[in-house]
Amino acid sequence: MQRNQRMFWLSVLGFSSIIYMVVALSKFRPNNVPIFPPPETEETSVCSTSTLATTTTPTIFFITPTYPRREQVAELTRLGQTLLLAGNVHWVVAEDSDTCSPLVAALLTRLGLPYTHITSPQPNIYKEAKLKYNPRGVSSRRAGLSWVMEHQPEGVIYFGDDDNTYDIRLFKEIATTKQVSMFPVGFIGIQGVSSPIVIDGKVVGFSDDWFAQRKFPVDMAGFAVNLEFLRSRNKKANRAMPYKAGYEEDVFLQNLNLTLEDIEPMASDCTEVLVWHTKTVKEK
Repeated sequence: MQRNQRMFWLSVLGFSSIIYMVVALSKFRPNNVPIFPPPETEETSVCSTSTLATTTTPTIFFITPTYPRREQVAELTRLGQTLLLAGNVHWVVAEDSDTCSPLVAALLTRLGLPYTHITSPQPNIYKEAKLKYNPRGVSSRRAGLSWVMEHQPEGVIYFGDDDNTYDIRLFKEIATTKQVSMFPVGFIGIQGVSSPIVIDGKVVGFSDDWFAQRKFPVDMAGFAVNLEFLRSRNKKANRAMPYKAGYEEDVFLQNLNLTLEDIEPMASDCTEVLVWHTKTVKEK
């Protein structure tokens, strides 16, 4: 009798332990979320915008995702002063925030660059999903692209992070983009550079230390798209960038039905580095 009771309570304890482990693990297990969110989950507000500058070269719509942090204004100050030297840039600054930062707004006004200031918070379904890699910046890039496609008939789209480093020669090159231009990006992965491979002036493949079955293993800073070409290939391109970390560029480009023949190699047939994926180390 005592042996039976002992076995009963051991069984109860074991079963309870299993239930506890299942419940505990479920709290840390990533949820399955769609890479393309329902339209109602994305919110965008335009805080302010200035008129386009008159230039003799095509306007580059430089879309910069950013978010509130101690280094934000310092990063944007450095980037903004670089863009001032380019001379043919309309800066689309999209904040992952519910409200536009007054510090960022003051900086944009002070610099005097043509600009559009947007808020585009990441949808809650991704914030709450406990994803191993958060697809940060996607909501901002999608919002910035939506604004450009809605308000501008022509120009060149470029996604430029606020902590990258840009050679001003890059802007002269990508302004000539007729379809999709590509070029090397420094400080990517262990091998130190991500780049198209060019033979006889044509892109024939890619060099990157992380392919992961991507058709276009490129960095976000490594390509620019002509706005008219973008519309001709995908009128809903503003919704074509996925919330899937590491695959944002590849899926976006594949949704343009892009081929290697469409790609225009820049930076001396991709032998020069004109943009670097630099990062500011956060202070704990």
